[in-house]
Amino acid sequence: MTVPDSARFPPTLGYQVVDVFTGTAYAGNPLAVVLDADELSTGQLQALASEFNLSETAFPMVATDGADYRLRIFTPAVELPFAGHPSVGAAWLLHSLGRLPAGDVVQSCGAGRFAVTVTADGATLTGGPPSWGDGLDPGPLLDAVGLTAADLVGVAPRWCGAGLDFGYLLVHPVAVALARPDMARLAALGGAGVSVTAWDGHSARSRVFAGGVGVAEDPATGSAALGLGVLLAVSGLLPAGGTAYDVVQGVELGRPSRLSCTVEVAGGRPVRTTVHGQVVPVARGEIRSPPPASPPADLDDAVGDTPMGRPDRQDRTDSGGGPTP
Repeated sequence: MTVPDSARFPPTLGYQVVDVFTGTAYAGNPLAVVLDADELSTGQLQALASEFNLSETAFPMVATDGADYRLRIFTPAVELPFAGHPSVGAAWLLHSLGRLPAGDVVQSCGAGRFAVTVTADGATLTGGPPSWGDGLDPGPLLDAVGLTAADLVGVAPRWCGAGLDFGYLLVHPVAVALARPDMARLAALGGAGVSVTAWDGHSARSRVFAGGVGVAEDPATGSAALGLGVLLAVSGLLPAGGTAYDVVQGVELGRPSRLSCTVEVAGGRPVRTTVHGQVVPVARGEIRSPPPASPPADLDDAVGDTPMGRPDRQDRTDSGGGPTP
């Protein structure tokens, strides 16, 4: 009996893995980028992300809204409307493959259109409209990361974002290493997760527990680094006009990362944020296309009908520096 070629050699898709927010392989945040997956269903894309089992897997596609490309982003559990390290890593990889020019490009994703500037060794992502809520009772956030009120430095925790919303806890430096995530409590908070950060006035040491999207701890989180600038601005911790700052993350995971950020401030309000990172290629190959019957992932069910499922949010936003219209 002759076995058909289609049975012996099922359809495959090309992929590459890159490390983002690092200039060194096997550091930073690894990202799988699966190419030419435009015809796959949401369930098939989710199956691929689950197979790679990285914090995120990105699928660049042809855009239909005038952007240079469309990007769909999945954790092993859900689809995200936006994320930082997939945006930086995918843009750089597409340029390295000759699919994007260097310089300014526009990415389309679930949260809108975002400006990205591609360079030879990485990319700079401009965040969406800065948004923030009122000061929060720190208790639930502290409980979710195993810390206490004594670990705080006095700045009120808030939900902040520039494309994806996180809860922010500013803590004493020693507390960063002491944090321990409770996934059930993190998921119950809503939002994407909690950033635990020590701020010295110029740079930050952070850990990000993204339990809201099924990731216990992320080695480098561009969206959280953007939102940190929003928090610093609305908390009065930045000079007039804004500043540049670095975020060091991933140390506790053995994957040190550096995220180079800026935030512009006008009238005491954040109006524009950016995050830059280097990208290093580490692997490439082919992966079998999942069967069409893969279970679908419903983004609306996973994250709710408000930003990352947070129905109690009272946002203040500024349209400056937001997604490209």
